[in-house]
Amino acid sequence: MTNISINVVGVGTETYPSGTTPLQILSSTKGASKETIICKVDKVLTDLSVQLDCDCTVQFLDGKSKDGHNVLLHSTAHLMAQAVKRLYPKTKVTIGPFLENRFYYDFDVETPFTDEDLLKIEGEMLKISKENIDITHAIKSREEALKFFKNIGEDYKIEIINDLDDSEVLKVYAQGDFTDLCRGPHVQSTGMIKYFKLLSSSAAYWRGDENNQTLQRVYGTSFTSAKDLKKYLLMLEEQKKRDHRKIGKELDLYFHDEEVGPGLPLWTPNGAVIIDELEALAKEKEDLGGYKRVRTPHITKGTLYEKSGHLDHYMTSMYPAMDVDGTDYYMKPMNCPHHHKIYANTPKSYRDLPYRLSEYGTCYRYEKSGELFGLMRVRSMQMNDAHIYCTEGQFKDEFIAVCNLYMDYFKIFGIEKYEMRLSLHDPKDLGKKYINNPKLWKKTEDDVRDALKDAGLKFTESVGDAAFYGPKIDVQVWSAIGKEFSLATNQVDFAVPERFNLSYKDLDGKSKTPLCIHRAPLGTHERFIGFLIEHFGGNFPLWIAPRQVTILPVSDKYNDYALSVCQSLKASGFRVDVDSRSEKIGSKIRDAEMQKVNIMVIVGEKEVEDNTLTIRRRFIKQQQTVSLESFTAEILDEIKDRRVPN
Repeated sequence: MTNISINVVGVGTETYPSGTTPLQILSSTKGASKETIICKVDKVLTDLSVQLDCDCTVQFLDGKSKDGHNVLLHSTAHLMAQAVKRLYPKTKVTIGPFLENRFYYDFDVETPFTDEDLLKIEGEMLKISKENIDITHAIKSREEALKFFKNIGEDYKIEIINDLDDSEVLKVYAQGDFTDLCRGPHVQSTGMIKYFKLLSSSAAYWRGDENNQTLQRVYGTSFTSAKDLKKYLLMLEEQKKRDHRKIGKELDLYFHDEEVGPGLPLWTPNGAVIIDELEALAKEKEDLGGYKRVRTPHITKGTLYEKSGHLDHYMTSMYPAMDVDGTDYYMKPMNCPHHHKIYANTPKSYRDLPYRLSEYGTCYRYEKSGELFGLMRVRSMQMNDAHIYCTEGQFKDEFIAVCNLYMDYFKIFGIEKYEMRLSLHDPKDLGKKYINNPKLWKKTEDDVRDALKDAGLKFTESVGDAAFYGPKIDVQVWSAIGKEFSLATNQVDFAVPERFNLSYKDLDGKSKTPLCIHRAPLGTHERFIGFLIEHFGGNFPLWIAPRQVTILPVSDKYNDYALSVCQSLKASGFRVDVDSRSEKIGSKIRDAEMQKVNIMVIVGEKEVEDNTLTIRRRFIKQQQTVSLESFTAEILDEIKDRRVPN
């Protein structure tokens, strides 16, 4: 029998007979973790039961690691599907991927699942877990797989197989009476899946297409310990309390109206304040960064989007064309082509570069109705968009400056956890999903990677997520309670400037094509405000709060003094109102707290006599009595510094 050399990460290298499995290595390894659920063989996630036939490196992972947890989540999705098939045999299964700390599985069922159904399914999952059924896998030919799933009536699996490339290796995973088409890997047995919870169910379209069959999507979560599960469920409860849709309604920030249309938010005066403050902040930063502001129309001839490539690569996300005088016009999905036109309107030399254009324009994208979600996925969106036209020699400094701008914003909003994700092209999609220029792709991706390294920024890489015209940085942030958001993007465009014949005269008098950086550090105002609502739980810092100060007279006879204080504060630029209702002061305080007003100014007999104010702050329990002048100076400084409450 042939021997092979296997390096076990953290243990060392030993010789084993060819055909040894990671599970066998694990059982013979001293000090091996009992929590191991999966492994990597030469950095590739692999089932513990796979036979090893050559020299390799094996790394064992537990369920607390990112990869290990994802495998556990996906295995739990299969466990749920098995339970559903046992309870509702006529159900057809589709797909069940993992998400961040969650999984889901889509089912074609006769009637939608109720909360009672979810409890039943969860109970059946516990039963199967206790049965401790081995989870095995096998490779099948296309013909074998099609025959198998046809015999058991799983039509969706047949459709998936037929859509796969002929070169695809088809794996099936079996656990007792349930078999599923899956790339894997999975845990070794159902008994390793112990601590899980089904969270919710909702309608979903097969493959996200509203023209397809409506399915039932069931979400759940899974952990390796009861403690971790409890911790996550408590976090979900906190997230529910902070749901931007709930708080947005309570604070009267925005709403949707059926007659206006889905995904088209209407901003109330309170919500408009937040937008105005964000724009003021961004304009302040852009003035310092040398940007020039422009305005562009909401509709444009289709020929412009043909030239930019959007009709070829982005049409499904655009609103249908409208016929105007026999010409197709489109709602603007982004500002890029218009900014290119502004750049090209006047000749440029190297002395004009970098040339930075910014716009607070509204764009429109046709998001599918099933994907619309509060402020996070909308059809009408405002953004602090900008484009930087520069030489190759200027590119690195400009790109780093944009990334540093992100850091400034994170500090202002108290964002402590974030991730830069370098999104790269997939070579096999050149000419389809991406501009077909492999040399430029490599050069540009290398330039972006080098710029990130030079700036000392940590980043991960993701193949297949680039824009059609170049690589980009996708910025992920985490809120104060650990919820992840896709926030902003920083894109490099090497292709479109050529399409628009953009040029500048270099020092040697030759005409050259500039590089273009697309950036929107705050993303869309809709998504960013949705994030801020949940990040702060509606308790906005003073500078951005819709209602900064409310004055609470103890009784009606102090209304005149309250109004005079109100006028003085308004003259200093504060957002302030007076609660002149004939209610008890305790009731007024409770209402102000419910509305998350930052500062309550209480005025009564003593305050009138002493010409003072009693201040009650949401973030400071102890009340204080101060003069109007000192109060004004204090909060002016706080607003100017854009302080985030501790």
